[in-house]
Amino acid sequence: MSSLFDKYLHENESIFLNGVALDYDFQPKKVLYREAQQEYMARCMKPLFSKRNGRNILIHGPPGVGKTVCVKQVFNELDETTDDVIPIYINCWKKDTPHKIALEICSIIGYHFTHNKGTGELEREIVKILNKTAVVFCLDEVDKVSDFSILYSLLEDIYHKSIFLITNNREWVVSLDVRIQSRLTLDELQFEPYSPSQVREILSQRKDHAFVSGTFSDEAFETVVSKAIEVGDLRSGLFLLREAGNAAEERASRTVLLEHAKDAVQRLRDFSTKGTTLLEEDEKAIVEIVKIHSGLTVAEIYEHYKKDFSKSYRTFMRKVDFLTKNRLITANQVTSEKGGKTFTLRPSGGELRKLSEF
Repeated sequence: MSSLFDKYLHENESIFLNGVALDYDFQPKKVLYREAQQEYMARCMKPLFSKRNGRNILIHGPPGVGKTVCVKQVFNELDETTDDVIPIYINCWKKDTPHKIALEICSIIGYHFTHNKGTGELEREIVKILNKTAVVFCLDEVDKVSDFSILYSLLEDIYHKSIFLITNNREWVVSLDVRIQSRLTLDELQFEPYSPSQVREILSQRKDHAFVSGTFSDEAFETVVSKAIEVGDLRSGLFLLREAGNAAEERASRTVLLEHAKDAVQRLRDFSTKGTTLLEEDEKAIVEIVKIHSGLTVAEIYEHYKKDFSKSYRTFMRKVDFLTKNRLITANQVTSEKGGKTFTLRPSGGELRKLSEF
């Protein structure tokens, strides 16, 4: 007797090899077509190796042109090369107040005695630790910060530092307090949009990372590339690759076909126009389950989820990752009873971000 679930691909039959490669913030080993920008960032940090201040940079350009991925690549290489300069990356979409930023810095530098301490106390501990070395800060999506007092403190109190500020909007800097502007003396690093041939090559790189070899048809890939070029945002291409793969798996297809890519294009149109309201039914269900069972582990949430949906654990985790990145739920790492690492899920109260907001 055939099973209701026979039509679904089993986990070991997934066409996804590494779905994380389609995340907006995935870090490839090689960042294509941004070598000059990475070299410039490295030069700005060079004085730090001699215990002098480096240069501060305003990094700007439209969404999806590699600003964040470049900084993270440079920071990774710095971290692997030396202990003399500490890289500190903060996503200000998530950490948008001085206190949240201070807590994140404490976490990165290994200072854990933060309970019941105010922002000023945390800043003093941060300064005490970081003034023993040199540091480069990156405040990504810096225009989302509600209060720039901590930026003033970093400029005033840290001895040897560089500060990188990332924004989509170059004009944002004029809204800064004049005292901060004068102390920053920002250089500018502009990221231009990728050319059509560059978009194709980058999406091909991500496709090869994300999917089992030979499972993504040429027709489907060309549809994805054409739409990404039309939209003018590389991240829309990553969205399309992911959604085309999901469409194929939902139909138990071992190949991503043209029809799956067309489905993904339609979902992109809906996503762009409806923004906060568009989620797949099972994604909405995950959000609701997390609201009802806030604080349960990922595995426990999955047990509730699979009562109504036949998706594999791997597919479920891709959706959890999507929802956490869009601030609809939050994931906190905890130690399980067996001593391993797991995550608990809680509602965040956020709204789904449109592609244009990245």
